[in-house]
Amino acid sequence: MFTSRPVFGYSRRAVIITAASTVALTSTYVYLSSPARLDSSSSTPVTKRRPGPLWSPPSRSQMLAHLKTSGIYIQRTSEGGPEPGPVLSREGDDLDASSSDDVFDLLIVGGGATGAGTALDAASRGLKVACVERDDFASGTSSKSTKLVHGGVRYLQKAVMELDYEQWKLVKEALRERRIFLETAPHLSSMLPILLPIYTWWQLPYYYAGCKLYDILAGKENMESAYWMGKGKALEAFPMLKKDGLVGGVVYYDGQHNDSRMNISLIMTAVQHGAIVANHTEVTRLHKKYDPSKGCERIYAATLKDNMTNEEFIVKCRGVINATGPFSDGLRKLDEPTTQEIVAPSAGVHITLPNYYGPKTMGLLDPATSDGRVIFFLPWQGNVIAGTTDSPTPVSQNPVPAEKDIQWILDEVRNYLSPDVKVRRGDVLSAWSGIRPLVRDPAAKNTQSLVRNHMINVSKSGLLTIAGGKWTTYRAMAEETVDQAIKEFDLKPNGPSQTDHIKLLGAHAWSKTMYIKLIQQFGLETEVAKHLAESYGDRAWDVASMADPTGYSWPVHGIRISPLYPYIEAEARYACRKEYALTAVDFIARRTRLSFLNVRVSLECLPRIVDIMSEELGWDTKRKEKEFDNAQEFLRSMGLPEGAKLKLSEVARSKSIGPISIPQREDQQLFERAQFSPAEVSHLKTQFHQLDFDNDSRITRADLLKAMTQMGYDASAETADNILREVDFGRKGAIEFQDYLDIAAGLKELHLENAFTHLARMDSSRQISSGNDNGAIGKHAKDSQEENGERGSRRKIPVERSGGGT
Repeated sequence: MFTSRPVFGYSRRAVIITAASTVALTSTYVYLSSPARLDSSSSTPVTKRRPGPLWSPPSRSQMLAHLKTSGIYIQRTSEGGPEPGPVLSREGDDLDASSSDDVFDLLIVGGGATGAGTALDAASRGLKVACVERDDFASGTSSKSTKLVHGGVRYLQKAVMELDYEQWKLVKEALRERRIFLETAPHLSSMLPILLPIYTWWQLPYYYAGCKLYDILAGKENMESAYWMGKGKALEAFPMLKKDGLVGGVVYYDGQHNDSRMNISLIMTAVQHGAIVANHTEVTRLHKKYDPSKGCERIYAATLKDNMTNEEFIVKCRGVINATGPFSDGLRKLDEPTTQEIVAPSAGVHITLPNYYGPKTMGLLDPATSDGRVIFFLPWQGNVIAGTTDSPTPVSQNPVPAEKDIQWILDEVRNYLSPDVKVRRGDVLSAWSGIRPLVRDPAAKNTQSLVRNHMINVSKSGLLTIAGGKWTTYRAMAEETVDQAIKEFDLKPNGPSQTDHIKLLGAHAWSKTMYIKLIQQFGLETEVAKHLAESYGDRAWDVASMADPTGYSWPVHGIRISPLYPYIEAEARYACRKEYALTAVDFIARRTRLSFLNVRVSLECLPRIVDIMSEELGWDTKRKEKEFDNAQEFLRSMGLPEGAKLKLSEVARSKSIGPISIPQREDQQLFERAQFSPAEVSHLKTQFHQLDFDNDSRITRADLLKAMTQMGYDASAETADNILREVDFGRKGAIEFQDYLDIAAGLKELHLENAFTHLARMDSSRQISSGNDNGAIGKHAKDSQEENGERGSRRKIPVERSGGGT
């Protein structure tokens, strides 16, 4: 966003110019702005309408059969996408098969946003397309984004401040794509107002002018107009905001979406248009042969491996597209082992917090963090997410978020929330790290500089790599990629790209009130019905039809997987039957968002999820245990404490994950009582043991009598009982260490002193955090200046690495 500057650096003339600019921008916006819809009068035909109620995607085995025969049994059509037909057996089918066979036009490697979007674009043009993904669709960066659909307010600032026309065009393109995004998948995306809190009076016209310019640049694609509000209205809209020094706020609009559900919808829409897709299938080798027309060896086939069975087979194609995001260099080195790496991976950490951290319908943007990045604080799926960070990282499938990054986000969040909201490490329900595939152009003179948006590179042997970019512009990237592939591989499409008006699967008959019909027809809870409508669109009818009766008078159908979230058991069955879910992780992370919302609840729900999927996919006991173990390992990358090492039978029997489930008792106390730093817990533990005279890990009446005697008070059993009764809320007759932490928390946060805290000398615990950290809490609250530095002297993150607000 627009970086703040000291008020002392602004003259009266600058303030007047800013105010005048605001008036001018507002007038221009009124002139340019008008309601926008997708052009329904386009002469380009929509290749596929809403699939009928009996439509069902091909099974994974059918998809693999087409892959093994290189797509020769897929029929081309004069209009729309190709039509997969029945696969006939071919004995001895190998690389020497007839060159006249009509094989795949494109083999797309990577099933994230870019790969799925490219598959849809190519298939809707009539090309024969295969798309394979080594793990699961959206298993990488595409499911670990900030969940925004936006133009990039930081890029706009740079365009204005540096008079950079290229940045200006990038923002304008992204704003156009934002509009298309929200109209082609309205059930999965929506507008979101975002508040910029203002604490210095001159920033109000400054930020307002910037947000109005953002509106003007969007033009007809704009959502709602930005506006400003005073202190009272800002606190009314965002009650958790810090009041001290607040002047007001500026509200602008961007889009928000459910990223992995969007990715799955793209894949399924590509399937509807005739694409062949397979998850858990990787490329292990690229085959080349001499091409006289190019004068060199060119890729014409690839060896694929089905990771579910370890079976390998060869797929022939006219061209291969590398859309593997941060893993792009791996496939490029299969093509050319000595090729220069182009990916500069950067870890972006996000955390999930309880919903009481923010309002349900408004986000917040901190435009001036300690190191130049922006922090988004957004309502999402009933919780609140905050992020992101930026730090170099090695490329891995499931990177673990660094504790230091989690603490940095908490520190930044603490700066703009009310002191009444105690920002605690224990409130972090989930934490994840997504790898942003920042790229360098190997064809550029300065190969160390990062490209601003995305990059398409074609190797000598014909491997076409698309890398970089962001979720918002996935469609434009896919269109550009297919255009380049058509030229490079001499393909014959039916026409130009049509994806700017092809509604995704689930969007055709969706409406904002569709959930009411689901309630009336299936007897679902309102929260469940809304969730199904917003996650599956008009396919929610299929999901609801699979829902089992609850056995209650209300709701009639829809057994929840967890009482805390609106996911129902029928979704697991639907994921297996209609969305190619093959593992428990596929379901908890991508088909639903349970692991992103709460890792501990995910672990509690795993036994039932594994049972349902085993019924659908035919797992035996050994496979069920393996699925549970793999899912538990995955949840560690989502913030599950390292000490958790449970067995399927243990969780199934206990039905919940309590503190006793984690072996490392002290670590669990830190996790649960995270308003204390490790130093504070150690200090409190020492105090507890000093008061526990008989060393039985309990403070009883006898311990209090000895403490009173030592301190020179008249010790009586009646007085000791009264003191104990005042803090023994569970009426156990003793205080255990967990109870002791509760008492200490009340003292620290609310200054609740009593006779017990006096005897325990707990008043000193408040002094632990009273040093240079100004009451900071958490693991890194006392890190040295040499390691972290003061807020003002942290390294500044350039706009290119900030994500422009992503």
